[in-house]
Amino acid sequence: MTTKSKDIKGEFAIDLAVYMERLDTYIATQSRLNESLCNRLEQITDDLYEIKEWRTKFYGARALALLVGILFAHAGVVMAAVVALVNLLQD
Repeated sequence: MTTKSKDIKGEFAIDLAVYMERLDTYIATQSRLNESLCNRLEQITDDLYEIKEWRTKFYGARALALLVGILFAHAGVVMAAVVALVNLLQD
């Protein structure tokens, strides 16, 4: 072998070592990124579950308020009818 071919093989070995080191760094960075993304997705899932729970509670409270409002309106109408009947029968 000539010295030129030895230099080329040496450069190739150095380039390959640099490439492999960069590849290892890239893989490690991507692994950390994937872990971070998975943790965030789990957190988002938990937050969505909590929001759905609060939404369900809000809808329940809104329905209860509507029913109580209807009950009071009905009671008012019934009381007005009773007062009207009493006044009608007194005459």
